[in-house]
Amino acid sequence: MTAGRVSAWLSRRAGLGHGGVIGGRVTLALDPKALRALGRERTVVLVTGTNGKTTTALMITRALEALAEVAANSDGANMPDGILAALAASPDAPYAVLEVDETYLPWVAEQLDPAVLVLLNLSRDQLDRVGEVRSTERDLRAAIAAHPGTTIVANCDDVLVTSAATAAAKPPLWVGTGRRWTGDSTACPRCDGRIASTKDHWSCPCGLARPEPTWTLDGDLVDTPGGRQVDLDLRLPGDANRANAAFALAAAHRLGVPPHTAAARLRTITDIGGRYRTIRRSRHSVRLMLAKNPAGWVETLRVLDEDTPVVVAVNAQEADGRDLSWLWDVHFERLRGRQVVVTGERGADLAVRLCYAEVAHWAEPDPVAAIDALPPGGVELVANYTAFRDLVGRLPGA
Repeated sequence: MTAGRVSAWLSRRAGLGHGGVIGGRVTLALDPKALRALGRERTVVLVTGTNGKTTTALMITRALEALAEVAANSDGANMPDGILAALAASPDAPYAVLEVDETYLPWVAEQLDPAVLVLLNLSRDQLDRVGEVRSTERDLRAAIAAHPGTTIVANCDDVLVTSAATAAAKPPLWVGTGRRWTGDSTACPRCDGRIASTKDHWSCPCGLARPEPTWTLDGDLVDTPGGRQVDLDLRLPGDANRANAAFALAAAHRLGVPPHTAAARLRTITDIGGRYRTIRRSRHSVRLMLAKNPAGWVETLRVLDEDTPVVVAVNAQEADGRDLSWLWDVHFERLRGRQVVVTGERGADLAVRLCYAEVAHWAEPDPVAAIDALPPGGVELVANYTAFRDLVGRLPGA
């Protein structure tokens, strides 16, 4: 632990970052059992899935803080080194809420033996970084089966999530939020049979079918197991964030926080690590949005203001995934008729995609210059992971 703290201190002194990740990496290299030791005697909640991990984990954290101190990796460092750093930073917190990259979930769960595992969704991500989504489902299914004491909070509208969660030893807490992204669930992950879908149900001839939810999102209301409704009234935009809140209410309720108490605490959240925040830059009011994969882009494009110019920034660094084939799965056609600027390290790839989508646009290599070149007024800025991170570092107030 001492070597990790020294490494983190040196990283901060050198101006290379907050030091948590490198500190955790050094600690794990020297003591592979460190994560297990730091998680002992805590009530641990793990949150995983392709989209919504950071938001849902923050929501659960905020709700559980009604009970006691919570250790959390709210900076989004969701691999083992970042998780260890979060636990080390709050050694006395009786609760821990940790978002976990789905690739690392089996190993992290083995170390921490969570009380609750929240499984949000599974969809295509960058193939070079996380692999094929059905392989991820199989790994999660095995991990769930290996932890019979864990309560699973799972998305019954996601075919892949349902397949994984039904391996649980005790009945999962099913959450119904509606199906928004179905591109990865046309075939059954158990038998490869065709999934038959209606508005409110899906099923496969092999018997895998949508379970009846115990928590249901209905517009801005969440129906609870007790038959009562909770009004979310969030300050975060979009159906995706309301869905995240439904999962947070279910997980927090399992650990003793009443739904109305949890919902009131969720209303205090106005941004997620800078996402959804609106900042002033010279003549512009800029709203910052993050989107990292096809399903995430679908939700982000839905909440953009129709009359506001859009700056779209795309990088392809290691943390983003080098593979940009996902650009062709995003319905950028929704941007037709807007003023659009493309930017980022891979702006040329994005420009080609927009040409095929028949979206008029122009290019500016520097994202900040792209904002400044637009007429005075509002700007919607949408960026993938490293492009967003770099912009937040450059824009005062972000």
